[in-house]
Amino acid sequence: MSTEKEICKNCEQPFEVGANFCPHCGQKTNDELTIGVLFYNTISNYFSFDARFLKSFIPLMFRPGYLAKRFIEGKRLLYLHPAQMYLFISVIFFFLSSFTIAEWEKEANKINKKIAEAPVNVDENISKVSLDSIQKAEIMNNLEKNKKLYGIPEESLKEVDSLMNLENSNSNVTWDFNKKKVDSLIEIGAEDEVIYKEMGMSDDPSYFERGLFKGMLNIAKGSGAGNILRRAFDAIPITMFILLPLFALLLKILYFRKGRYSYHLVFTFYFFSFLFTLFAILMAINRFLIEIPGWISLLIVLSTFFYFYMALLKFYERHWFTTFLKSGFITFVFTIMVFITSGFLFFFGLMNA
Repeated sequence: MSTEKEICKNCEQPFEVGANFCPHCGQKTNDELTIGVLFYNTISNYFSFDARFLKSFIPLMFRPGYLAKRFIEGKRLLYLHPAQMYLFISVIFFFLSSFTIAEWEKEANKINKKIAEAPVNVDENISKVSLDSIQKAEIMNNLEKNKKLYGIPEESLKEVDSLMNLENSNSNVTWDFNKKKVDSLIEIGAEDEVIYKEMGMSDDPSYFERGLFKGMLNIAKGSGAGNILRRAFDAIPITMFILLPLFALLLKILYFRKGRYSYHLVFTFYFFSFLFTLFAILMAINRFLIEIPGWISLLIVLSTFFYFYMALLKFYERHWFTTFLKSGFITFVFTIMVFITSGFLFFFGLMNA
């Protein structure tokens, strides 16, 4: 005897008539969209998210590596999903940090304006110092007489002599521009190309060179420093999107026998969620409650390295000394990656100031 079937409106899979929920997707079979159903689904989904976040928050902050280990073991509905937690916390972090960046931007523009409007008291007659042939000969004679005392080899003396006789540089680009002339050109509303030439831009500049001169001109006008900060801050989410999978790749390389790349990515999501949560809490306290002393903030930041070590120890279950070495190596490599990225962000901000 065949059982009467009904088609699910959500996943379009058949199920037995009379069932309250679809066995394939879990949606209610009789779920007419009324105002009550609409708000019930919204509230239930919200509180489901809220409950899982509250259950995840304490382990995230005080039990390093616990959430990642439980997720890998199959506990995937009790706690907040690692990617979902990372996205949620990162939104809060960047929202709070936007207030701080806005204040820094104002302060940077104030300082920039003071520098741009500062009077120039440099005597142009002494801006370049040159040595005549007699002075050069005296210097070379003194070096020759005392080369044994100073340990100067003969080849080095020849190089010094060549450099001292070099009159002009072959470079077409110079940053040594006349600020008075640049200020005058800005005041009369000269075209940017004309000012770039006065500042020393070459006749056939690359995109990178033109961007740097554009940033310098905005700084000379008194409004570039704040824009540099703003541009750099706006690029941070994209940078983190790049650094996060690279961090997981480092873990995969060092723990290549401990599961697939996705396992290490789970650990990374939770660890970065911890970092963003911690820094968001610090910013919120500084802004809305009291200003945390610098030494306390420094200790809290340094404690993240201990948290990372304990998280690795819990998640990967390796010897404490091996884990210590690997945590130090990962921290060192990732710090270099952050510095390189920060340098890129600075030039990105300068070129788009």
